[in-house]
Amino acid sequence: MRRHTRTTPHHSPRTALGAALAAAAVAALVAGCGAAPAAAPPPAPPAPQAPAELTTSDVDAWLDGVLPVALEREGVAGATVAVVADGEVVTTRGYGWADTGRAPGDGVTSTGEPVPVDAEETLFRVGSVSKLVTAVAVAQLVADGRLDLDVDVAQYLDFDVPRRFPQDLTLRHLLTHTAGFEERIDGLIGRGDPVSLREALATDPPEQVFAPGTTPAYSNYGNALAGYVVERVTGTPFEQHVEEAVLAPLGMTSSTFEQPLPQDLEARLSQSYVDASGAPQPFDVVGPVPAGALTTSAPDMARFMLALLGDLPEGEAVIGAQERELLGSPALDESTLGGLAAGARMGLGTFDESRRGHRVLGHGGDTTHFHSHLQVMPDDGTGIFVSLNSSGADGVATIPLRRRLVEGFADRYLAPAGGGAEAVAGRPAAGSPAAGSPAAGSPAAGSPTTGSGATARAAVVAGTYLDTRASASTFMAAFGALSPTAVEAVGDGELLVSPAPGALAPALYEEVQPWVWRESGADRTLPVRVEDGAVTAIGYEGAFTLRPATRAESVAVPVLLGALVVLVATVLLAPAGALLRRRRGRARAPRSLRLLRSLSWVAALCGVLALVGWVATTRAVTSFAEVPVPALRGVQGLQLLAALGVVPAAVRVALEVRAVRGLRDRTGWWRAAAAGVLALALAATAWLAVSLGLLSPSTTY
Repeated sequence: MRRHTRTTPHHSPRTALGAALAAAAVAALVAGCGAAPAAAPPPAPPAPQAPAELTTSDVDAWLDGVLPVALEREGVAGATVAVVADGEVVTTRGYGWADTGRAPGDGVTSTGEPVPVDAEETLFRVGSVSKLVTAVAVAQLVADGRLDLDVDVAQYLDFDVPRRFPQDLTLRHLLTHTAGFEERIDGLIGRGDPVSLREALATDPPEQVFAPGTTPAYSNYGNALAGYVVERVTGTPFEQHVEEAVLAPLGMTSSTFEQPLPQDLEARLSQSYVDASGAPQPFDVVGPVPAGALTTSAPDMARFMLALLGDLPEGEAVIGAQERELLGSPALDESTLGGLAAGARMGLGTFDESRRGHRVLGHGGDTTHFHSHLQVMPDDGTGIFVSLNSSGADGVATIPLRRRLVEGFADRYLAPAGGGAEAVAGRPAAGSPAAGSPAAGSPAAGSPTTGSGATARAAVVAGTYLDTRASASTFMAAFGALSPTAVEAVGDGELLVSPAPGALAPALYEEVQPWVWRESGADRTLPVRVEDGAVTAIGYEGAFTLRPATRAESVAVPVLLGALVVLVATVLLAPAGALLRRRRGRARAPRSLRLLRSLSWVAALCGVLALVGWVATTRAVTSFAEVPVPALRGVQGLQLLAALGVVPAAVRVALEVRAVRGLRDRTGWWRAAAAGVLALALAATAWLAVSLGLLSPSTTY
């Protein structure tokens, strides 16, 4: 008999430093980052073992052995966990601190006293896990016949959405991240007063850059637009509708999409932290509410998981069989996705995170400093939810931590499908997923292909790629080029991907069927779409795609680093050289040449200052801080002056060559060579600025 249990908190504050991933990437580039190291051969997977008994005592002991140490090591202040199985709540657990007691900063209310995480009472913000509730709200209306997944959403809206393609834009596309929208950060998370959902969506919407249904590109805007359709069709504000149609009927009395929180819930909300040693951070106001504004508790998420599994009797009227089918079955097929359909595919709002032959539906979520993940295993009747209240020691520590926890849960308690123990805790071992489920026929279960065909296909795939979750029409498009993914053909048809999609380190992939590669020793796959003999897309995790980089994007990092060295050297050394020549009493160059030298130096200085400005801008944007338009225009102005500096720099090269007094004039030749290198550096930065959109007239981000 499994039972619900209250937790004893674990105390785990420690000193650490946090950093935003994107800002850190830019800073690393400026410092001179290199290519990712080659991956070591993966260890052989362990031999299958009989799964542990999925009981309260065993799960509690496992969590107690994993989380306290991990929180301490990674600098995370607190965490909450819920586990369900066989129609019951197995456990809810709390660890660490909801409030460390450290002095709060501006805009934060705190008693100044340490408060441990109470699994029953403490509330966490779950970010994009909210999208599951939004998907349920849409699925309910589809089941009731009030919404159609496959008609153009224009008939439900009262404002125009940007279109570049003639295909209908549907709810199916919005809830599978295939609407084709570029990424936007402005307005995603803020500190001010909330705006209406309509205002958040209708004001300066993102451009559509991919044909609907063809290219997964994760989009908060798309999911929130689906939530606004719910609001329009029901005539009720989204927050109120999901409260009445989803949260309250499921007994999720500690959950809300309201911002700020209702008074009865506000005092229960955990503080959030950069890391456990820092001060608590202000409340995040999520602009696209349906995409990430949910605040909830572990017991409430346990009830939600039971409803998703069909194991909450009173929840059957809320999430019935038809809704579960919509959420759990692949929503798109090869007719639009092409070769990408051979990999993981999304249901309506759910990721296929299948593991070890078991069907797993899940979703992760992040606000500025809350980080969460939910997984349910429908064929096994179990699920796990975890939420952390800190970004941790290095700003990205929760990514591997969450993965280790949810994958460790599946590895510990689920027998490998088709093998392993015959029975677990009195129930039969799970078999292969039913046909038609996301995991059915998954290439993850196949054997690696070998031979000249695999080798030739790997050679076609090799190259440089960028993620489709990026800006395409604004100056922010340039920053995707700073974090490319390198794909190298190695061995007998294998791919070395650096970094691996959704990870921070390289990984080796083996081809398991033509144009589908699986991570060695793991379940994650990379389906490749090929058209006319060329790769057009590499899919991963169902809602994300890598696209081939353009020529400028492919060489942006080395070209920028080389140009930066030249520009900085010019700014620092040119004045020193002029002063040295003056002290030695050497004849002055003609006025025209001196003017060109000065203009070239000014252009180099503008290039360096522009780069500093872009780094500051990126840090602000990735911290969800507002960047004033005059500041952006100022940085663009510096970039433009650096680009225009190519003209005097090129003319200077010609005059420097003319000023050389014969073959023995080494000083003259050095000046001419230096002028030529500077002209090339300025030309390279101008080419990148134009090609990558840094001089885009739009100041949207």
